[in-house]
Amino acid sequence: MVSGTMACVKYLLFLFNLIFAISGIVFISVGAVILVVYRGYNNFVDSWFFAAPILMIIVGIIVSLVSFFGCCGAVKENHCMLITYSVFLMIIFALELGAGISGYVMRNEVDSMLHNRLNETFYQYKSDESIRKSWDVMQYDLKCCGINSPVDWSTNGYTDNAVPDSCCTEISTGEKCDSNSIYSHADGCMPKLQKTIKYNSVALASVGVGIALTQLIGVTFACFLARSIRREYETVETTAH
Repeated sequence: MVSGTMACVKYLLFLFNLIFAISGIVFISVGAVILVVYRGYNNFVDSWFFAAPILMIIVGIIVSLVSFFGCCGAVKENHCMLITYSVFLMIIFALELGAGISGYVMRNEVDSMLHNRLNETFYQYKSDESIRKSWDVMQYDLKCCGINSPVDWSTNGYTDNAVPDSCCTEISTGEKCDSNSIYSHADGCMPKLQKTIKYNSVALASVGVGIALTQLIGVTFACFLARSIRREYETVETTAH
C-alpha cells in the first residue's frame, strides 16, 4: 500500500484516467463528425484530407481502452499494469501529436487543394452525377454559388443569369434559380469552404496537441506511482528475508 504523497498521486492518476476516457470519446466523436460532414465534399478534397479524422477515431478507441489499464493499475497498485499503461500512453502521445501536426499541415495545403479540385470538377457538373450532387450539397450547405461568384456559372452553359437551383434558398414553382434573385447566394464557394476547412483544421490541431501534452502529466504520475510501488515491494521482500 502506497502512502503519503504517492497516495495523492494514486488518486490524481485515477482522476486523470477518467479525463482520458472522456477525451477518447471526444476524439472518436470529433473524428466521426468531420468524416460525416465532409463526406458530401469528397469530390473537392484529396484522399489525405481524411487521414487526420480517421487517426483521431483510432486514437480515441485506443485511449478509451488504455484508460482501463491506468484506472486498474492505480486502484490495485499493480506495477506491471502501470508500466504497460505508461508505454501505451507514450504511443498515444505520439499518435495525437501526429494528428495535431496533420491538422496544421492540412491547413497549409487547403488553398491549393481546393483551387485545383473545384476548378477540375466545376466543368463536370452537368456530365457527372456524383460531382453534381457534391456541388449541390456544398452550395446548399455553405449558402454559396459558383467557385468565386455566381457569375462563374455563365462559363459553364448557364445563360441569362441562370444558376443551379442549389444556389437559391427559395424558388417559385415552375421557375429556375436566378443569380439576381434575392434568394440567390451571392458569395462564391471557394472562400467559404477554405474558411470552414481551415477552422476545423486548427481546431483538430489544437485538440490533438493539447490533449497529448496533458497526457504527459498522466505518464509522469504513472511512473512515479509504479516506482513507489516497486520500492515498497522490494522493501517488503528485503524485510521478509
